[in-house]
Amino acid sequence: MQTHQRIYRNQQWDQPLIKDDSVQLILIFGNRQKISNDALRQEVYEHYPNAEMIGCTTSGEILNTEIFDESLCLTAISFQSSSVSISSTSVVDRELEYAVSQLTQHLPFNGLKYVMVLSDGQLVNGTQLVARLKDKLPNDILITGGLAGDDTRFEETLVWHNDDIASGKILLCGFYGDDLVVGYGSKGGWDTFGPTRVVTRSHDNVLKELDHKSALELYKNYLGDHAKDLPSSALLFPLLLKNQAEEYSVIRTILNIDDSDGSMIFSGDIPEGTTAQLMRANFDRLINGAETAAQNALGTLMDQTNNGLVLMISCVGRRLVLNQRTEEELESVQYTFGDHYQYTGFYSYGEISPLVDSNSCSLHNQTMTITIISEKNA
Repeated sequence: MQTHQRIYRNQQWDQPLIKDDSVQLILIFGNRQKISNDALRQEVYEHYPNAEMIGCTTSGEILNTEIFDESLCLTAISFQSSSVSISSTSVVDRELEYAVSQLTQHLPFNGLKYVMVLSDGQLVNGTQLVARLKDKLPNDILITGGLAGDDTRFEETLVWHNDDIASGKILLCGFYGDDLVVGYGSKGGWDTFGPTRVVTRSHDNVLKELDHKSALELYKNYLGDHAKDLPSSALLFPLLLKNQAEEYSVIRTILNIDDSDGSMIFSGDIPEGTTAQLMRANFDRLINGAETAAQNALGTLMDQTNNGLVLMISCVGRRLVLNQRTEEELESVQYTFGDHYQYTGFYSYGEISPLVDSNSCSLHNQTMTITIISEKNA
């Protein structure tokens, strides 16, 4: 497996693109206006004529240990013996269950080892997307990925496959091959505060009541001066959800609010009966969480490799909290893997990865997720 990377900003590539017929997959994360430029895409196709191009808008693009805005971060991948297959569809004017059925029907299962998911981050319920993918895909298939971002605007996100660039889009990239090696890890690093409350009224990803009181009013009381900046300020104070048996816990962050009925809209489901507790940032724990995610990813590798691609998908909320220290979480990942790997990814509206100590996929928020993609004989 061979990779090389380029970044497009200030109307030019940092280095000239390489003409390479062997490139099979191009990951491009970044700016909607730039990816919609026909001439720019044509330039990419001319240099990589046999490649599939996939990507999405972000709340910050990752290339190595740097974060960029208003750019296109390109990673070109050539496999030795592995291959990829792409399936994409839209949820616009159709039910999510039907859309996922269409996606999986057009993705060959024979030889499938790993599925990367890129999804619209505004129009798709991430929890339900993951649940339906788990129902439709073989049980032993690793699933990771993320929900597209839109900086902190929460207006429109785009996903693309070649020239098909649209909102409401979901894309699956299947990876195949006996030599393919994939590892994964995830970790948060937030601290809880305030009382634990029970979700007493909700519907899917809309939270209405905690302890039979307006969820939004309770939330505003705790946020104090930050409440005037909702919904963006909510990224600084996510919720920790636990089921009654405390078999699992996930972090959820707000996408929007509805003052008319006192409800809060999250990127994933908020089931009735679960407990919810506010969280706030601990800078060192967030950075250490990224390093732990990297160590978890290395620990899941069945075959040790010494080079490949590290895909980092982290949450826009982590970026807002860490601010000038954000690149420290990327540096902690690179420190764990070393200089033989290349690094890409994006800041998202939701992260998709198995839970720690489990191969069962889940939607996360405010979490650093890491996927290693390599080949045995790379």
